[in-house]
Amino acid sequence: MLGSLQSAKAQQTSPVNKATNKAPQVKQKKSPANTPQAGIKLQDKSTNTSYKSTSLDPELFGRSSKAYSGQVDNNLDYRVQRGCIRRSLNDDDLPANIGINDQDFNDFFKSQTKGFFDRVRGSCIPYALALGNRNRFESLSIMNGPVQDAKTEIWTFTPSAAGGFLIQQDYLKDESKRFTEIQLPLSDVLYDPKKVGDQLPVELVWELNSLIKQIYPEENNALENTGSVVRLIVDFGDKERWAQIWAAEIIDPGSGEVFSSAFWVERPDIPGGFFTADGESIERTFWTNPLSYRRISRGVGSVRASSKKAAPTKNGAPAAPPKQRYRTHMGIDYSAPTGTPVFSVATGKVVHRGYSGAFGNLIILEHPGNYRTYYAHLSAYNTELELGNEVRRGFEIGYVGSTGRSTGPHLHFELRKDGIYLDPYSTKNELDLWNMRDSDSGLLTREILLLGTPILKE
Repeated sequence: MLGSLQSAKAQQTSPVNKATNKAPQVKQKKSPANTPQAGIKLQDKSTNTSYKSTSLDPELFGRSSKAYSGQVDNNLDYRVQRGCIRRSLNDDDLPANIGINDQDFNDFFKSQTKGFFDRVRGSCIPYALALGNRNRFESLSIMNGPVQDAKTEIWTFTPSAAGGFLIQQDYLKDESKRFTEIQLPLSDVLYDPKKVGDQLPVELVWELNSLIKQIYPEENNALENTGSVVRLIVDFGDKERWAQIWAAEIIDPGSGEVFSSAFWVERPDIPGGFFTADGESIERTFWTNPLSYRRISRGVGSVRASSKKAAPTKNGAPAAPPKQRYRTHMGIDYSAPTGTPVFSVATGKVVHRGYSGAFGNLIILEHPGNYRTYYAHLSAYNTELELGNEVRRGFEIGYVGSTGRSTGPHLHFELRKDGIYLDPYSTKNELDLWNMRDSDSGLLTREILLLGTPILKE
């Protein structure tokens, strides 16, 4: 068991790592009770701000059919390789030995790491290297040995926008103060959310279930029958920050083998996201699953609009058939029974809660980066939800209905950027939400080494 993060186990399982290193004591934080307030920050009643659904900016409801053409700094060829390279007489040649063909960086690395290698413990040096298009160097994180305890250091190197390179130094003894390690049986995570709810806040249960289903390895589709566990690193949050899963790994508790994993990357200007240890984003699925639905009944495209009946001709000739009119349907319709819970797909602020014409009962959430999500035709709202509230991803905001211009119970869902509608299922929409940006790279390689189970050898 990794000694630097205190464990809260759902059941007695074999330790994942039998290292017995002394570690700083991390106060075990019990998961909060599943109170109705989980996942919501109430509007500050002390302010004089007044929210009225009927007086919000009309642009919230206007529809634009033009395509989004914003330039985003996406690195579509982003990938991560990791390992634990054996020590040698020339440890400072590590970048070249793992394939970084950048002489300027290699020289910089040698000049900065003399003290680091003096503190390396063990026979190998764990690393996580991110490369971009044409093997462009994106980030490198190294750890001073395959041991996670009070003496663990993580150094992360990234290119500087101003030229040259940057270093960030992190120490596990500092980071571990807010983290708790939890182990849950994989079968419970997949099939028994009530048991998982005894360990995690309710909004994290929804997120964890979705996360594990995405990283579940297809080649081992019966892992839940082998005693495999889900190892989590969780920050239970406080009044100032949301609870958050920072790392999730599917592990064989006997051998310690990690079958798959994902890590949370917190970003200051847009919503954070989960990425696998290979650098693959899995965020698109979160942003397109606001409920458990039977089917997608209608996607983006043209749909029939009502047509006027043709007036009879004066000479009694047969009337020409009316010209069929079409209108653009911008949004995704998820067919589901009335009353089906609807969840926020990302953390955001409630900027509209009320009736709005064809939308019927509508909730609009505003997210960092000028993104908004729309949840329409609701039968009812969560009674705790008010304008101005902040809600976390996975919070139950309302219930499927058929209000407004609707032919049957379903959820009409929209995603907009800068007021322009985006088709979340279009492969042409490579949003910064769903791709690793160059500026985020060092955050991922850092988390992989800091919070993931160490690779003992290459």
